[in-house]
Amino acid sequence: MRGPYTLLAAVRRKELPTRLVMAAALAGIGWWLAPSVWPAAWFALVVVTQFADWAVYRDIAREPTVGRKAAWAAATFASTAVYTSLGAYLWLAGGQAGQLFGMLISAGGLLHVTIHMHHVKSLLVAAAVPHALVFFWMPLRGVLAGDVHMWALVAGAAMYVAHLLVAFRQANATTRQLADERNRAEQASKAKSNFLATISHEIRTPMNAIVTAAHLLRGSRLNKAQREQVEILTDANDVLLSLLNDVLDLSKIEAGKMALESADTDLRRTVQGLHRLWRPRAAAKGLELRLEMADDAPAAVSLDALRLKQILSNLISNAVKFTQKGTVTIRLAAETRDDGEVLIFEVADTGAGIPPEAVERLFDAFEQGEAGTTRKHGGSGLGLAISRRLATLMGGGLGVESEPGRGSTFRLVLPLVRSVADAEATPEDAVAGGEDMLRNMEVLVAEDHPVNQRVLELLLAPLGCRLTFCEDGGKAVDLAAGRPFDAILMDMQMPVLDGLEATRRIKAGGGPNAGTPVIALTANALEHHRAAWAEVGVEAFVSKPIDPRQLVASLTQAATDGAVRRAA
Repeated sequence: MRGPYTLLAAVRRKELPTRLVMAAALAGIGWWLAPSVWPAAWFALVVVTQFADWAVYRDIAREPTVGRKAAWAAATFASTAVYTSLGAYLWLAGGQAGQLFGMLISAGGLLHVTIHMHHVKSLLVAAAVPHALVFFWMPLRGVLAGDVHMWALVAGAAMYVAHLLVAFRQANATTRQLADERNRAEQASKAKSNFLATISHEIRTPMNAIVTAAHLLRGSRLNKAQREQVEILTDANDVLLSLLNDVLDLSKIEAGKMALESADTDLRRTVQGLHRLWRPRAAAKGLELRLEMADDAPAAVSLDALRLKQILSNLISNAVKFTQKGTVTIRLAAETRDDGEVLIFEVADTGAGIPPEAVERLFDAFEQGEAGTTRKHGGSGLGLAISRRLATLMGGGLGVESEPGRGSTFRLVLPLVRSVADAEATPEDAVAGGEDMLRNMEVLVAEDHPVNQRVLELLLAPLGCRLTFCEDGGKAVDLAAGRPFDAILMDMQMPVLDGLEATRRIKAGGGPNAGTPVIALTANALEHHRAAWAEVGVEAFVSKPIDPRQLVASLTQAATDGAVRRAA
């Protein structure tokens, strides 16, 4: 109910000036057709009733109780009755022209309320009845006075009202159809979100075990063949995780839920880090990966470093993938334009280039340059589509210049927002030395999946963490009420109580862990999941597959916060 009432209130507020101007024009015509004080008095009364109508409708967005509905209907009836009364006056005092004009006033009023008030039937009736009474009363009065020709006007009035009823039914049917289609679209969108959330959770859970096992194997004593096998395992996992993240990112962007998080960033170190990351992969193909940074390129800037890395990684990955020999060059420069300073990132290659007809569709989702690209090089065709949309969200743009046989140059242009603060530390800086702080740290782990419990034990027990496991949210609440912990790792989907409700009860219970840092550790990694965790007040969010550095950094921060609290 609240939707139609709110819509109607917005329409009436918007139309108030128009209704007053129209009333002034009608009063002037009325005085011209039947000179007297009554048109001026009528206009004054219209102003009073219209503002009274506005005052009543001002709070229409509130809950439409029975009393408010009655007040809105009464105000609508009163303002409409006053408005249409000029027609009755002109019928009586304006002669033949006044009679015709009076009929037009009421006919126009009926048309207006049918179009603009059909959303709420009770208010439509309250507005239409005064117009209809005057509309039929005027010719019927002539019939009663003995003028049989007035029956034609009565019949015409009846036909006019019949047409309005047909229009009302069609408008209502259209409104219902649009509402049904909107509901179906919303249900389809919800089903899509639920499907993506489920798929994300179900894929991330086994990937968590794969990633952790590979991480632990890499740190063990391996011969050359075994180390190569671990690298293959790691590379395959990176491809799967990248594809999963691409699908989720595209879904968030299309739903308008992609949130950017600008922060102070060491731009030069960020680009150098990407160069170090991709140089071995380029060298494995016999390619040289160059880095060229202009002297005037700033170091400290404010932007979303994660999304910048995502865009540049997509561009570098494509350049390395589609270049068979020669070089791939990463360039960073700054430039002053008419609309301000900008950062310019370029990734140029000496590959085969892109045909002109393929450039147009290159940035469309699931599109690639040629039909055989997927079979030859792999990939989903999402990387460039997401990169361009991210660039747009960041206030910039992404384009390409390419010539078949001469290579391609992708150019990312972003607004330059300089930062005077120190650039943020990298994850490696945050973790450096953090393992020492975790020794003898008491950690409650609420996780129902045995594999994930084992993964956490393999990651954290060697660092000296003392882990207490439980497999549902209810037991987590009970354990948290019994003794203090230094940190709590909380899964989302668990039996008895989910992680959100368990966290809410622990923090609100006033027990020994009401102020203990809670770290969300979950495979539910969509944006609305993060928002739900933020509402219950978790200190950090670590998605599965677990990045060991991120997990250690989160626990280190929890240990630091605990030391500060104890010192205070």
